[in-house]
Amino acid sequence: MKVVAVSGTPGTGKTKIAKLIAKKIDANYIDVNNFIKKNKLYIGYDRRFKSYNVNLNKLVDYLIRLIKSSKENLIIDSHLSHYIPKRYVNLCIITKCDLKKLKKRLEKRGYSKRKVRENLDAEIFDVCLMEALINKHKVRIIDTSKKINIKQLLRYIK
Repeated sequence: MKVVAVSGTPGTGKTKIAKLIAKKIDANYIDVNNFIKKNKLYIGYDRRFKSYNVNLNKLVDYLIRLIKSSKENLIIDSHLSHYIPKRYVNLCIITKCDLKKLKKRLEKRGYSKRKVRENLDAEIFDVCLMEALINKHKVRIIDTSKKINIKQLLRYIK
């Protein structure tokens, strides 16, 4: 069984990449946002940012249980997926995006100026990438601003 964590700043193309990989390798796609809501893995809701405040330790525990109980390949899609310990993940893909494109994507989603700025800062400072490296994941970076070579991407997974 293979487990691929797809992480990156919101708006950088995680979901597109994760669904594409899941389809190509016949894996079970896990949308962590839905997983959080379904399992009530949040502490509260931040109305200003229109997002849930996640109990990260509880989320990671639930995801580990899911991984241990699965007999299928899993593609885990979330800007938090790189927090899963390295021993449970074969590969961590970090999506990156040109800042101008990212800004447009976030504005199109209706994010507040403050939330757009926060996410642009996260992308500028490579927060998800740095955290994945700190957690000692095997990391591959995919720039979704450019055409994606799916064959090359799938080679990383095999």
